Amino acid sequence: MNMLQAQEILHSVYGYDDFRLNQRDIIASLLAGTDVLALMPTGGGKSLCYQIPALVRSGVGIVVSPLIALMQDQVDALKQLGLRAAFLNSTLDHASAQAVERALQAGELDLLYVAPERLLTGRLLSLLDRTPLALFAIDEAHCVSQWGHDFRPEYQKLSVLAERYPQVPRIALTATADQRTRQEIISQLQLEQADIYINSFDRPNITYTLHEGQNARQQLWRFIDTYHYRDAGIVYCLSRKKVEAVAAWLSEQGRIALPYHAGLNAQVRQAHQERFLREDGVIIVATIAFGMGIDKPDVRFVAHLNLPKSIEAYYQETGRAGRDGEPANAWMAYGLQDVITLRQMMTDSRASEQQKRVEHHKLEAMLGLCEMTTCRRVALLDYFGEQGTEACGNCDNCLHPPESWDGTVAAQKALSCVYRTGQRFGVNYLVEVLLGRADERIRQFGHDSLSTFGIGHEHGQSEWRTIFRQLIALGYLSVDLDGHGALRLTEKSRPLLRGEISLQLRHDRAVEKKQKQKAQKAGGIVRTEDQPLWEALRQLRLRLAQEQGVPPYVIFHDSTLMQMVVQRPRSLAGLGMISGIGEQKRERYGQAFLEAIQAHN
Repeated sequence: MNMLQAQEILHSVYGYDDFRLNQRDIIASLLAGTDVLALMPTGGGKSLCYQIPALVRSGVGIVVSPLIALMQDQVDALKQLGLRAAFLNSTLDHASAQAVERALQAGELDLLYVAPERLLTGRLLSLLDRTPLALFAIDEAHCVSQWGHDFRPEYQKLSVLAERYPQVPRIALTATADQRTRQEIISQLQLEQADIYINSFDRPNITYTLHEGQNARQQLWRFIDTYHYRDAGIVYCLSRKKVEAVAAWLSEQGRIALPYHAGLNAQVRQAHQERFLREDGVIIVATIAFGMGIDKPDVRFVAHLNLPKSIEAYYQETGRAGRDGEPANAWMAYGLQDVITLRQMMTDSRASEQQKRVEHHKLEAMLGLCEMTTCRRVALLDYFGEQGTEACGNCDNCLHPPESWDGTVAAQKALSCVYRTGQRFGVNYLVEVLLGRADERIRQFGHDSLSTFGIGHEHGQSEWRTIFRQLIALGYLSVDLDGHGALRLTEKSRPLLRGEISLQLRHDRAVEKKQKQKAQKAGGIVRTEDQPLWEALRQLRLRLAQEQGVPPYVIFHDSTLMQMVVQRPRSLAGLGMISGIGEQKRERYGQAFLEAIQAHN
């Protein structure tokens, strides 16, 4: 009977006919009172997995989320569906918080969103002791892992829920967790008896493209101007200074580009985030301080102008593109300096030696993804334990397989130059020696008389930097992190220097024509003859969203508007057949959209 109720809620409240991925099984476990650990890709419908059981079970569903800035939008979206939802966090004044607490005690809420810090206060726990509870949902559960990319210490205290409320089922959800992180989630949150559901991490609608980072800003603009000249997107940079500079530069090119980083005051960050969520075509330029839990479904691209620290971070950040299932791009330009900077940051951190070793291995895996010549998606999925997948045909290496060349001799010259200069110098100096440029510093050290001086004229300066970058990424060279970035030989380099093995290196290249054609085709989702109706529906949605004070996608997703364009329903009953239109939204907005459709028939 419970699952029949769940199916009815799925249709009447959310407007969907069928569950996706493992939603049905996850909901059944929670309805049976069993704990759950759910790993689902971004955009896979995680929220339904706890919202529907919270509506079926008696009591209120408590959702633990680190995303204070986004709780308002999440609650607004639920209210649009006719659900009784609220949040408790530090943004509420005392009177507002008290009103939410009274509603909680009176049984007037279906779902309550709380920050972990707020949940762990004695006041709120005491209140929950006296409240019928349907379930606890712990969102972004990877935050519990000290080895993860987004560690939040307060998450490790959430084990109190298992101890204090043993009869209340808990569900921990994340889109990003390797095997080690999964085990830590289970251990820290006491989920040893939980049902575990692991969906595929694959996001087939995302095209992955990774470039060498010379002239990265110009490469970024060509990418945006060619494929996403009107689309919303996110650009990630490593430093606050670079965030500010890139946002200003994109604004000069005529785009709405807003900076977001921890150095901005809270009001500015909030204002920029709200513009991104509520306006079309806004680009956010950000550090990793932005993005976790962003619900905006129509982010068409995520770009990186610096190398992420790990594959988990890369997957989490790129996963913010294309949550609606429509084609999207994950684009990155990376360079040698990124590797040196990240390694320096790891060395200077206050983390334990064990954690530094883990972070180092994660960075090496990320470098391996960058430099590989085979399918990027296969490597991504393999990292998360999905083996045996076939080449995707939708990453840069599949769309245009990179050319490789016999780099054995060039590598031997580079390694020999490192050795003969005493393993005390960085890439720029070594390239000058190989090119035979006898400046004052080289003459001072006597390196103009070395056997490696001037032996590298067959390659230009940028080519040598690429060769050095690949040798570092492939583990033939290490970077001395004393602040000078000196290169040192590794044990792996010995057989290469002796000529016992050969080495294939990849040619760097620009965006390929084949990929460009694919992206342009993917962007043209609306037929020319349907364009007037499409724009009319978007404008209607925008006006209604502004009246309600919510982001446009909270009214209807793009995919729902597209079905209206294609099906052109003539009645409220016909409108109700479209996926994503539940009873509440049909009653509230149906007539207005029917009139817009009729005007274009």
